Amino acid sequence: MADDLTFDARPPARSGESIRVSPLVRRIVAGNPGPITFTGTCSYIVGSGKVAIIDPGPDNPGHIEALLDAVSGETVTHILVTHTHRDHSPAARAIQAATGALVVGCSPHRSARPLFTGEVNSLEASSDREYAPDRELSEGDAVRGPGWTLEAVATPGHMANHLAFALPEEKALFSGDHVMAWSTTVVAPPDGSMSAFMASLDKLKGRNETVYWPGHGGPVQDPQRFVRALIHHRRLRETSILSRLRAGDRTIPEIVAAIYQGLNPALVNAAGLSVFAHLEDLVARDLVVTDGAPSLDGEYRPA
Repeated sequence: MADDLTFDARPPARSGESIRVSPLVRRIVAGNPGPITFTGTCSYIVGSGKVAIIDPGPDNPGHIEALLDAVSGETVTHILVTHTHRDHSPAARAIQAATGALVVGCSPHRSARPLFTGEVNSLEASSDREYAPDRELSEGDAVRGPGWTLEAVATPGHMANHLAFALPEEKALFSGDHVMAWSTTVVAPPDGSMSAFMASLDKLKGRNETVYWPGHGGPVQDPQRFVRALIHHRRLRETSILSRLRAGDRTIPEIVAAIYQGLNPALVNAAGLSVFAHLEDLVARDLVVTDGAPSLDGEYRPA
């Protein structure tokens, strides 16, 4: 079908290199590769002379130095952050100290829902709880510089505070970790929410950007087709989970083993969290039942 999901796993660049990817945008990839971060976090510099930096990345001295070298002789007016995972936001503090720029964008870290009784947030260590923006941006809020505009687009799901940023001058969207060309996004409760993630995909499907610049990997070309394919993929995953429950699987490890055959062992936990997010959504929609609140170690049955 026209909307089959295909990924582009080509590395965008060597880490530390400042590459101009469009007339208004430069990209530098941080040196933090891994099974979740791909080749590393993509930081973006928007504009010339007076510039903004989007997703300054991890607290990595080499990456911070590369970003500051790339804007030497320019004025950084804004540092924008899509969300508060430690591979995206911590470097904002060092870059602000060096440049005096305003930190703007997503809210301080928050979860999509409170912890259930007895629940432990397995993602606590991945969250940047020190992030404190000078200004929180909400849907439609914008910052501007000479020849560029960055407008906030609320895209909760991967995290509750996730924002994307539209660059209307180039019909581009900085999509953070919500949509990436190299892989699907991990959605992990309680910080993430599958229902919110799907609603954000539906929202992006109706927009008119022609390219996405994501938080990891290369650009998303033909993004409306790609977003439709992501929605279809998630619905197929949901169908697979329901089929496994009807076949007698009851736990998340059983479901992961059945539907993620051949998965890189380093990604098994992430797959389990995404299955948990689907199950939490299915329970809320009365399609699946469990005893008590949904949990990673719970047992699930078809409704």
